[in-house]
Amino acid sequence: MPMQADPRNLTAVREPCDWAPDSWQRKPAVQQPSYPDADALAAALKQLHALPPLVTSWEVLALKRKLADAAEGRCFLLQGGDCAESFADCTSPIISNRLKVLLQMSLVLVHGLKLPVVRIGRFAGQYAKPRSTDTETRAGETLPCYRGDIVNAPEFTADARRPDPRRLIEAHSKSALTMNFTRALIDGGFADLHHPEYWDLAWVEHSPLQDEYRRMVEAIGDSVRFMETLAGQIGSFGKVDFYTSHEALLLHYEQAQTRQVPRQWGWFNLSTHFPWVGMRTAQLDGAHVEYCRGIRNPLGLKVGPGVTPDALLRTLDALDPDNEPGRITLIHRMGAAGIEAALPPLLQAVKAQGRRVLWCCDPMHGNTEALTNGVKTRRFANIRAELDAAFDIHAAQGTRLGGVHLELTGENVTECLGGARDLAESDLVRAYKSTVDPRLNYEQSLELAMLIVRKRGCATLHA
Repeated sequence: MPMQADPRNLTAVREPCDWAPDSWQRKPAVQQPSYPDADALAAALKQLHALPPLVTSWEVLALKRKLADAAEGRCFLLQGGDCAESFADCTSPIISNRLKVLLQMSLVLVHGLKLPVVRIGRFAGQYAKPRSTDTETRAGETLPCYRGDIVNAPEFTADARRPDPRRLIEAHSKSALTMNFTRALIDGGFADLHHPEYWDLAWVEHSPLQDEYRRMVEAIGDSVRFMETLAGQIGSFGKVDFYTSHEALLLHYEQAQTRQVPRQWGWFNLSTHFPWVGMRTAQLDGAHVEYCRGIRNPLGLKVGPGVTPDALLRTLDALDPDNEPGRITLIHRMGAAGIEAALPPLLQAVKAQGRRVLWCCDPMHGNTEALTNGVKTRRFANIRAELDAAFDIHAAQGTRLGGVHLELTGENVTECLGGARDLAESDLVRAYKSTVDPRLNYEQSLELAMLIVRKRGCATLHA
């Protein structure tokens, strides 16, 4: 992770009017848990506010500059990680494998696209999940739904499902441990391009893609050695910049980690580099937009098929009134069946207004389906189809697809159908571990990175 950055602002922007870290509390707030003990919540938030931040303001501003570059085509955004982290998964093997698969994917993208890659992990804070209903009923018993480990536990009991504010503190602790280990790995040379073979997972020996991946690793190693033969040791090959992200969903938590810092104006959410606003919480007059408009972090905004061009433009006016480069990443998630109708009007409207945004494709969430047995899954063919269509639509509209947003894991799970090994419904029972949404496994993730390279390469050749 970046340890220092140029402190200069990207551009002069206005501080938001009539805003404070708690002004969201005067707005309608959806997707918030109902804590039974207000005093316990207040005590937990006081403790959380006193804890050190998880990221720094200069890291946040460095990321904003890189996202501005991605919007101009000078680099490519890779954002990926768990749909919802669990406290139990805060272990060295899971964290290192998650980092490995993102590094492997970025290696494929750098080699194939001939562009730098901005790496953002969807972890170290992704403990809350929006839900379609507030309650769940089983066998005639109704309990609060599971909202992620930061709120309650997944077991279907009254005690487990009771929102517990002490989990806010544990979420901060687990995020800090994840961040610390990730920083240590990267600072210690885990991402060293001199030795990309260190990033291997055991799966490579059994994957249909192993030969292609091995050739790529060897080519990169040869390139690094050739350059250093000419120019001497190149220290920057030893480390990469790495950032974290999570959905800014649980606003009490986000507020408690919102700080002012010396020698910088304004407020920063220092629980993450890159918070995003989900589809369920993007109401223009709602609490989440109100909170996010006041922080200086770069922001992601999920955009689904139900969003109209007018609504999107008004939301952009609220979140980014000065059209600041790097401020907004629009993450469209339309579904393979709906993207060709839903996406072009949005691209046209944003382009017509001269909005400087980074367009990113989330081909996961619009392609979720439930099987007859109730198990949620996603078909790799639909994920690929939406991503393919996204590149084509952007090219046709004269806009640029500058990144991808994926739910994935470095574990050998079987949650999404298809891919190189053509996982079938019968395979899901073998290693289905997610408590919320299905994720790409390591093999499917790398396959998708290779598909991006082929697709983006073809689009570039025909541009």
